Amino acid sequence: MSRDFLPIVYSCLVFAILSPFSAESALTVGFYSTTCPSAETTVRSAITTALNGENGPAASLIRLHFHDCFVRGCDASVLLNASPTNPSPENNPVFNMRGLDLVDAAKTAVEAICPGVVSCADILAFAARDAFNLLVPGGSLYDVPAGRRDGNVSSFLEAVANLPAPTLNLTQLETTFAAKGFSLKELITLSGAHSIGQAHCSSFQSRLYPYDSTQIDPTFAQMLQGKCPQNATVNGVVTQDFVTSDSLDVQYYSNILNNKVLLFSDWALRTDPIAVTTIVSYSTDNLLNILWRPDFIKAMQKLGQLDVLTGTQGQIRSTCGAVNP
Repeated sequence: MSRDFLPIVYSCLVFAILSPFSAESALTVGFYSTTCPSAETTVRSAITTALNGENGPAASLIRLHFHDCFVRGCDASVLLNASPTNPSPENNPVFNMRGLDLVDAAKTAVEAICPGVVSCADILAFAARDAFNLLVPGGSLYDVPAGRRDGNVSSFLEAVANLPAPTLNLTQLETTFAAKGFSLKELITLSGAHSIGQAHCSSFQSRLYPYDSTQIDPTFAQMLQGKCPQNATVNGVVTQDFVTSDSLDVQYYSNILNNKVLLFSDWALRTDPIAVTTIVSYSTDNLLNILWRPDFIKAMQKLGQLDVLTGTQGQIRSTCGAVNP
């Protein structure tokens, strides 16, 4: 979702036919308890080491997991690099993917202790959970059922067709999320990830020239114009939340109500009275995110079970960027 969670390409709203929870029962908490007992702690340690004290980039891991699961299900297809046989995978430069190096570091660490055992799809799910733990006030290591296998197909066109874009209105967003089995409230809950990370100017610049004062606070718009000049030759990067920029929290919801969000799709959430009720309830949450945090965890656990490959399906990739020979 965001520039650390959303693409800049407008979705044509052509959706893959998915059965969102067809393999839910096949995933289990502690899946690697006998085959690789330290898999989850190894991923966490590798991610923390690779971040080197800068937790901000961890937001990209949540976006990667979202991107992965929304396109072909949670099968690590988003991690596959371009190759002679597949020159246009999901990992297209237009999406400005970050965090791939973090996943690679975790995969290398796990392969060193348990070669050929832990899938890249599971590593990405663990890493997204670990990012949440690092970024949310007070931390939270929620359970992540595992047992996913890696896919060998990755398509840029499928990504464009399935991912929500920052230009969507609320009706289009609801349609996009409903196609994956998510309610309006879950859409709003997952959008809370926009309280961390950055967005490229290109994803919201059309809102600035000219800006609509009923949609974007004038002072905020003028500040953004200074960071994203109209005729700039470089696609700048802007912090999503200027109030608590290093924390994954409920400030995002106050920003929506104050017309201080970057993306049109964020502002669009306030155009429905039912949606506003949820936004207001989250915005009045305290710093520990008592209302939003459990809802976000449940939504992430549900996200992580979208159309997974299990059993003998797919493969366990040796490296996350390429299918096995």
